[in-house]
Amino acid sequence: MYMLHQAKSVNEDQKGINVYKEADAKETMMDKFKLLKDYNSSKATITIAEKIFDREYNRYRKAFDNMPHELVDQKVLKDLAHDFYHSRVEGGEGHLEVGKSIYYTVNELSHMILSLKPFGCMPSTQSDGVQSAVTSRYKDMIFLPIETSGEGDVNAHSRVQMALGEAKAKAKAEYKECLVKTGYTLEEIKAYVETHAELQSPFFHVTHRKGIIGTGANFILDVSELMKKEGIKSVELVESVECV
Repeated sequence: MYMLHQAKSVNEDQKGINVYKEADAKETMMDKFKLLKDYNSSKATITIAEKIFDREYNRYRKAFDNMPHELVDQKVLKDLAHDFYHSRVEGGEGHLEVGKSIYYTVNELSHMILSLKPFGCMPSTQSDGVQSAVTSRYKDMIFLPIETSGEGDVNAHSRVQMALGEAKAKAKAEYKECLVKTGYTLEEIKAYVETHAELQSPFFHVTHRKGIIGTGANFILDVSELMKKEGIKSVELVESVECV
């Protein structure tokens, strides 16, 4: 989708221009008509290709009960990244690393972003260079670039562990907060899950709530809602009330 979107941008740039002609060469009305026809033809072809790719991707999503996320609109990613990384600087993923990092952060879809890439990849080196500006604006972002070189593996391993430790602390705090919100103990939630096969299925669709990133945190909230619908009360909570 990125490649198609970039091709569409190039087509927009070349609208009404014959790139194979001299800059000062005059064009007849017939030439202009042909250029417009070529532009519209290319635009239609790329748009159809985008729709076909999106349709096929969604067919696979449907097969997995819509578990994978929908494809993100490329224009959204481009607009998010553009202030930091110009979308017309192409090569590799171009502006996508910056755009996706911001998208996952502002939409609360990830505790941490780890960018793994081959050693010496110029586009990724460029995007890594602007990530310091990105992380300074988006304070909650944990971003870690790792290059797959044959040297410095101990250093890379320790960097990953440090970043994972920070992300794990965020995930644990979020999980505990959600557990308190449920009004149930973890043992009660586990017991309910064990008696419901559909909740143990890897294809169970976990709701994504605004402000809650972790799948585990969202899952226990889903389970607690089902328990409340069935009128199940926390035994621990009832016992504490009786004691009072």
